[in-house]
Amino acid sequence: MTELGPVAWPPAPIRTERLVLRESAARDRGAFIELFASPEVRTYLGGPRPRDELERAVPEEPGRRPGLFVIDLDGATIGTITLDRRDSERPGRVRPDGGEVELGYMFLPETWGCGYAAEACKAALDWFADTLPGEAVVLCTQTANARSMRLAEKLGFTEVQRFEEWGAEQWFGVWSPGTQSG
Repeated sequence: MTELGPVAWPPAPIRTERLVLRESAARDRGAFIELFASPEVRTYLGGPRPRDELERAVPEEPGRRPGLFVIDLDGATIGTITLDRRDSERPGRVRPDGGEVELGYMFLPETWGCGYAAEACKAALDWFADTLPGEAVVLCTQTANARSMRLAEKLGFTEVQRFEEWGAEQWFGVWSPGTQSG
């Protein structure tokens, strides 16, 4: 993945009705470990990583980089959203040379089904549309991931193609400013 682009980082925290999207901090380390160690969270993302490995590998201030938002609910970290340039060598693209910005997200299982992912992703997409006007965002998810497929539809992503990657069928869609749903 390459840099997001000419973006001032970190942006001011983004506030929604219930959430705050912000830069990561040391207090988020435990949540990062939970996200990467969770079999539920990592079902469609290559599987969980061993907790002891994560304890050694996760830095004191995890995820501190342009394009990564921590999702905060009442002072607790419940997930992350990433906006990264998609590797042009991977399948799936809307531009001939690839390199589109890709939306990624992970939320702790106890927060699933509450609308937090839709609320946070919409806020991140709105921020992106204001920051890099006119640039499309892509999303790739396994077709077996019904929750992610529903979220993509709710956010206004339009299917571009399907392909095989990592031994599973992938759904690849694009979002452009002005196509979003409420």
